[in-house]
Amino acid sequence: MKRTRLSILFFFLGALSLLAQTGTWRAYMSYHEPQQIVKAGNTLFVRASNNLYQYNLDDQSITTFDKVNALNDTRIHLIAWNSAAARLIIVYDNSNIDVMDIKGNVTNISALYAKSMTQDKTVNSATSDDVYTYLATGFGVVKVNMQRAEIAETYMLGENISQVAVSQGSIYAKTKSGIVLAGQMSNNLIDNHNWQRVAGVDNQLFQQDNSDWENYLSTVNSLRPDGPNYNYFGFMKVINQQLYSCGGGYSMVQDLLRPAALQRMDEEKNWTCYPENIEELTGHTYKDLNTVAVDPLNAQHLFAAGRTGLYEFQDTSFVQHYNIDNSPLQTAITDNKNYVILQGICFDAQGSLWCLNAFSDKVNIMELKPDGQWTSHFQQALIADGNALRHLTKPFFDSRGLLWFLNDFHEYPSVCCYNVATNQAYRWGEIINQDGVKTDIHYIHDIVEDKEHNIWVGTNNGLFVIYESDLANLPDITFNQVKVPRNDGTNYADYLLSGVDISGIAIDGGNRKWVITNGNGAYLISADNMEQLLHFTTDNSPLLSNSIESIAINGETGEVFLGTSNGLCSYMGDATDTTMDEADSDDIYAYPNPAVNYSGLITIHGLSYDADVKIVTASGKLIAQGRSNGGTFTWNGRDRQGRRVASGVYTALTTTHDGKKSGACRIAIVN
Repeated sequence: MKRTRLSILFFFLGALSLLAQTGTWRAYMSYHEPQQIVKAGNTLFVRASNNLYQYNLDDQSITTFDKVNALNDTRIHLIAWNSAAARLIIVYDNSNIDVMDIKGNVTNISALYAKSMTQDKTVNSATSDDVYTYLATGFGVVKVNMQRAEIAETYMLGENISQVAVSQGSIYAKTKSGIVLAGQMSNNLIDNHNWQRVAGVDNQLFQQDNSDWENYLSTVNSLRPDGPNYNYFGFMKVINQQLYSCGGGYSMVQDLLRPAALQRMDEEKNWTCYPENIEELTGHTYKDLNTVAVDPLNAQHLFAAGRTGLYEFQDTSFVQHYNIDNSPLQTAITDNKNYVILQGICFDAQGSLWCLNAFSDKVNIMELKPDGQWTSHFQQALIADGNALRHLTKPFFDSRGLLWFLNDFHEYPSVCCYNVATNQAYRWGEIINQDGVKTDIHYIHDIVEDKEHNIWVGTNNGLFVIYESDLANLPDITFNQVKVPRNDGTNYADYLLSGVDISGIAIDGGNRKWVITNGNGAYLISADNMEQLLHFTTDNSPLLSNSIESIAINGETGEVFLGTSNGLCSYMGDATDTTMDEADSDDIYAYPNPAVNYSGLITIHGLSYDADVKIVTASGKLIAQGRSNGGTFTWNGRDRQGRRVASGVYTALTTTHDGKKSGACRIAIVN
């Protein structure tokens, strides 16, 4: 028995060691599609899916790089190795530059990226000579000193240069149109008068060495760096600690016809990509998936949908494609089976799949029962001025059993609600707040329910809430804008996130609101809605892009997933879900524990909702106190005066918010 308990203890402690610390970031980048291979000694640097990894030919180890763990930007445009300086140049789409040595140490050169200029800064190619790497750009040539990691000179040639070559004391720059300019390195080449147009240059001078690609492509194709297959995360949802995602794209003007990118990440961070040969099997386009729903009665059974109909999967295998031939679903264009627009699906608790068929004046709300039978719940209220709504999306059943969804389209942007019990639908096409102010809304991007059963709505022009007290009086509701006092000695207040283009909302375990935006990063708003707790941007965090398309939270761990225009990253939040009204000491644990020479946040997990927490010494002296965010409390290892506590064993005492039940766990501090 003792052996069993010790085994369980060591297993538990080992599992805790794998938990990410509160406040840390992680990137989940794709390295699936090789684009460049550069050999450097016994190492291969591989640009794949616009990201970077390193493969050691001797020990077969793989090291991946991303903005969280090494790099200074995202979306790598090209790489090149400078053997004289023994450094790799990394050029990003935005012309930012990193220089990396063989050990992975990185120095950023931001001068070109930061330079304000009207000329095209795109880097077309890179050529090395001695310790210099020459970048062919849209305006001329940039000479980079790789040894010192700095731009040595810039040659403004007024031409779009495609390639650069160095030979016998001269630099040759070939333009996109095939013209060759040359300058002697002994001259001042910053003066463009010292460049002359030359003819009869042997094209072999500009020939690229592709031997690394040819020699090692088969090796690289056999490698499987950890990560998803795609960097597209237009839609995400966490169910049973599994992150389900698909590409999105149809509603995103900047990136139509995305790959379906139907992927799942399990709790151990292993990725599964669902079959991609569906287009071959069905003969219909398989792109622009916008939504995923998992069967509550069978976790291996899921559906995905988008611009081209409904797809069913079982145990990651493709089962069926539903379109106008084999279902009541309707197409937006007569007889076009590639235009059956379902951008919103969800399950109810009984296992029926509810589908929103947009662009149709014959069907709009459809139910697929567990036995495979279809039922139409057509609602005339979803027809506006004789036109079917075009982008019905984001459906969910709230705590009252009401089906909420949106029309996220500039024509008739609407909040919609369907009462299954009464077979009645409501649509609100105007957003008028509690002060009678009508807000100019073109898109309504998201709708969720918080833990107090209020409904939150994110639009292109701010954040709104429908309070629970209003929902008994449908359709008479008010779209409220939370007023945040300025606290500047006046009685003035500002609407919460007024004017912000909100792309998504998620509620964490502490009933706080995570709000993502198109171009302004991510916000965390307090449970009482009065305080902006966090605002992450690319300038102050490892966030991959300020344009965030989707958000999902793992309620068990508190990890907040952010699907950006540049891929997936996450932030380990300090709030978790709990279904417990009472916390048991057996369920409460802290990590890291012991905290050895550790200065970060110590996380106490397994608490009841809104628990009172006190940290005390062995003698009972109060060190710190507060309330949990959902089932989690964090402590910075300091006393109430902000001083680092001494080495020792401390006890976290917890009680439920009503004080009726208590629990405890111990925390060892070693300085």
